[in-house]
Amino acid sequence: MFTALSGSRPYAWPLAGAWTPEDTALLVIDMQRDFLSEQGYFASMGYPVAHAQAIVEPVRRLTDALRARGFTIILTREGHRPDLSDLTAMKRQRAENMGAAIGAPGPLGRFLVRGEPGWDLVPELAPWAGDILLDKPGNGAFHATDLDQILRVRGIRHLLVCGVTTDVCVHSTLREANDRGYECLLLEDCSAAGDVSLHRAAVTMTLNEGGIFGAVGNSEQVLAALNGKAGAEGAREATG
Repeated sequence: MFTALSGSRPYAWPLAGAWTPEDTALLVIDMQRDFLSEQGYFASMGYPVAHAQAIVEPVRRLTDALRARGFTIILTREGHRPDLSDLTAMKRQRAENMGAAIGAPGPLGRFLVRGEPGWDLVPELAPWAGDILLDKPGNGAFHATDLDQILRVRGIRHLLVCGVTTDVCVHSTLREANDRGYECLLLEDCSAAGDVSLHRAAVTMTLNEGGIFGAVGNSEQVLAALNGKAGAEGAREATG
């Protein structure tokens, strides 16, 4: 059992005062080559990927530490069926307007199509035996997936949430998790956006109204708690 993180804000997460490997999961959102590679889908739309690339190492370090202590690790991938039968007309048109049509050929295979090289996770975050891989067709990890069922079967109540992008897929997941009754900690140094200002805005929205969607912390606070430093008071605050 680990005590609440006194360094998280705007409150010490979780509100119950303690979290354990049995009731807490790490949710790593969409750390795929299509979002992190300069040859991927995200870069093809004109977005920089340096911010996303910079979080790979802290995410890997945190994932390894939690995995070693028996926490549930869930890694998601956004992508569509090869025949695009699960791609909505709106999402298709928006991507086309940005010059990176979903399903179009690119340097890493067809953009955001399941089974293509770009759709897979970056090698540093390849899943281990026992991890859960969740494939999703939309932004939020709960949409059209069995994530809620998996969490409830395992007795998970607390979620450590990170990945890309902070303002879209991460925040969509965070909001829906909150509505479903899960208490979330957004890890700001393990999350990234194409535009750093949007990352910061997403963090600020999470802090609104006393932590309306959960609390905000960083990987150093979590690692300190895992290593027995109660409350993780000495961990530095990530600046994003």
